[in-house]
Amino acid sequence: MDPNELPHLFSATGPLARAFDGYCERREQIEMAQAVQTAIREASTVVLEAGTGVGKTAAYLVPALVEGGKVIVSTGTKALQDQLFHRDLPAVRDALGIPVKVALLKGRSNYLCWHHLDRANQDATLLGSKQEVRDLSAINRFAPLSATGDKAECTSVPEHAPIWSRVTSTRENCLGSDCPRYADCFVVKARREAQDADVVVVNHHLFFADLMLREEGVPELLPNAQTIVFDEAHQLPDTATLFFGETVSTAQVLDLVRDTLAIGQAQARDAAKWNDILSPVERAARDLRLCFGPQLQRMSLQQLGADNLLLPTLGELQEKLLALREVLQEAAQRGPDLANLHRRCNDLMQRLKAWGAPERAHEPELCWVDVASHGVQLHRTPISVADVFRRQRLGLGNESQSDEEDGHDASPGSAATDARHEAELVDAFARASSADAAGVPELADEGEDDDLQALMAGRADPMAGIDPAKEPAETSASPPPRRAWVFTSATLAVKNDFRHFTEALGLEDAACASWASPYDYPSQAMLYVPAGLPLPNDPTHTDAVVDAALPLIRANRGRAFVLCTSLRAVARAAERLKQAFQAAGDPFPVLQQGEAPRPTLLDDFRRAGNAVLVGSHSFWEGIDVKGDALTLVVIDKLPFAPPDDPVLAKRLEMLTQAGGNAFMSHQVPQAIIALKQGAGRLIRSETDRGVLMICDTRLIDKPYGRRIWQSLPPMKRTRAEADVVAFLQTL
Repeated sequence: MDPNELPHLFSATGPLARAFDGYCERREQIEMAQAVQTAIREASTVVLEAGTGVGKTAAYLVPALVEGGKVIVSTGTKALQDQLFHRDLPAVRDALGIPVKVALLKGRSNYLCWHHLDRANQDATLLGSKQEVRDLSAINRFAPLSATGDKAECTSVPEHAPIWSRVTSTRENCLGSDCPRYADCFVVKARREAQDADVVVVNHHLFFADLMLREEGVPELLPNAQTIVFDEAHQLPDTATLFFGETVSTAQVLDLVRDTLAIGQAQARDAAKWNDILSPVERAARDLRLCFGPQLQRMSLQQLGADNLLLPTLGELQEKLLALREVLQEAAQRGPDLANLHRRCNDLMQRLKAWGAPERAHEPELCWVDVASHGVQLHRTPISVADVFRRQRLGLGNESQSDEEDGHDASPGSAATDARHEAELVDAFARASSADAAGVPELADEGEDDDLQALMAGRADPMAGIDPAKEPAETSASPPPRRAWVFTSATLAVKNDFRHFTEALGLEDAACASWASPYDYPSQAMLYVPAGLPLPNDPTHTDAVVDAALPLIRANRGRAFVLCTSLRAVARAAERLKQAFQAAGDPFPVLQQGEAPRPTLLDDFRRAGNAVLVGSHSFWEGIDVKGDALTLVVIDKLPFAPPDDPVLAKRLEMLTQAGGNAFMSHQVPQAIIALKQGAGRLIRSETDRGVLMICDTRLIDKPYGRRIWQSLPPMKRTRAEADVVAFLQTL
């Protein structure tokens, strides 16, 4: 395409303007699209920040489609993935009239598994509740009618209902080509469609699962592409940290116990007294949680203390797993399910044994523990992911493998599959370890962090359901493909400085550019920092935030988000708001994160017209509420990550040892990126108006506060409540 044609496509008379109602030609969008086009043609790397309203989705989709070639677009969450695949991508494709084939690929646990559905129906007596029985009936009605098997399409069963873990597969329990329902597999179909498509939409977790396959020399899951686009790229450093690390959890052990009981009694009842052999394993796994008391916490191995019982309790669990492994070894020849259980048991033993080993010299790691209400996760986390990601991005580490290594013998239990399991670095229960994209562990979204439960289980058997013998093998003569890498988000830079992001991912060679939002922030929005509030570490801070926000909420007639940096603050703020509204007879409904799924809460918020929604990480980003429905956003405090988080503490220690200012070079930029995401919920169109209230006096009183607020959109600023109330009363 002629480079001069690109501005025409985005012009007021171009195809996009004809296709979309209310379309506005934006200089910023055209310039961003030209930067993407240049990167594609030169197979280079670009980091592009586009403020709210620039239209970054079309700015990368249009040049990607018109330039041709295979494209992978990776998004931050499944919700954004679905929006891109079902709405944005078809709309741009149809407007341009380009007949490209598109595919959506999610993690394995998002797809119904016929084999496990059959097992659940046969073992229905093992279901945990009447609700699970009802949900199973609904899934049985859904399964034969679905073309994709995507559980998101089964709207009658909640996405996180317990029944889904029984009727979907994971890395551990997929039988691959030995599965009796192999020919009908929904995962196989989705992967084949991805291989054939021109544009594949994935999410960051799935992309990094594939990247780790390549790093370990295992055949990749995703197709090779000429253009790779990361939307919501600010989440990548933390996602990469998860995937380039290793996790083992008590939840995995308890899943093994559950599956072994069901399969053992159904297929090898005479092989063992299954309850007798499994009960000690279950007790030993649950004893790990008892090593830490009732509080939820994270701590490094060094912080455990000599008197902590974790290590001896781990030894006890390994002994019980050894006894189980011996029984499963004898039963393994009876069928693929039992052979798979034997492999899972051995894999867990090896991981438990490896945890706490000395750091690998070439890649410093931190061993740490995440104690959650439901169990314990043991992590080995790399302190830096830049080297690994740089190596992959530059096309290194993709040497061809021998037949044994590249999956030509990939049946479960084969040497190739065993090698893949040995190479597996990430487990299905890493959810609780995830630091949120803004580097604020307390903001972890308990329901939205998508494919961490699955981590596209294909990391262990990546081409399960695709016959490797029928797939073309790369040869050693093939040079690494030249690719364009596009990283984009509304929040990547700190005062136009991208180093915090580029250094984290080894993108020092990237061309960086930023476009501010085209919205008129000085007239559309006001930034309010109330005076006299206690510091955020004061126990009365959350109550003071609510008290300061009440006059604004009343003047605004509800229509507010209250965004907190911890779930504890969410609970307290919601409780105090309800009490205050009830005492004063205010008609404002209070919607609290956790009381319903996020889409339901947002629908209720829009429908009510005067509600106050209190949430944490789920509502800091990826939320689009335009118009008068949302005109006040209250943020309780600057979103600094807790300094006692073991991973953050280690990073800060290393930065300090290198002679840097760890606070200013790492913590402040992380807080700025997170705050910009939260602030971005307020103004979503040219006609939106509203107030951003930040209840943290450090924004004004501390020297670094100026750097933070200067990174926010140029709103009118005030510390006078009367000014804010008067502004809100005009909305």
